[in-house]
Amino acid sequence: MKELNQNEEQIMAFFWRSGELLIRDILDQLPDPKPPYTTLASSIKLLEKKGYLKHRMYGTVNLYSPIISQEEYSKKSINRLVKTFFGGSVSNFLSFMVKEKNISDKEINELQGLIDKMDKPSES
Repeated sequence: MKELNQNEEQIMAFFWRSGELLIRDILDQLPDPKPPYTTLASSIKLLEKKGYLKHRMYGTVNLYSPIISQEEYSKKSINRLVKTFFGGSVSNFLSFMVKEKNISDKEINELQGLIDKMDKPSES
């Protein structure tokens, strides 16, 4: 799956929030100055070619919807980030986040709770 640039992620955010949309629906929601319709249409067609969107005909226009969920995209993006910048080490990534992002004690405790929960075998 090809990576998305910032503009493509912004467009995908509309689909992840709303599901099926016409190009005009997105154009109406974009802040001024709005891109030309044809520019937005080209970006959406590229997202379809990359495998993020699909379309169906709605009258004489295309109605687009996401193929990839935001959760799936986020997971792949984080995994790529950890692999690329932290040598695949989740520990290095979390250490960086704690040092650089001033994670609160509450957030650290929540993370520890998640880790503890994962360490325990599930009871059936």
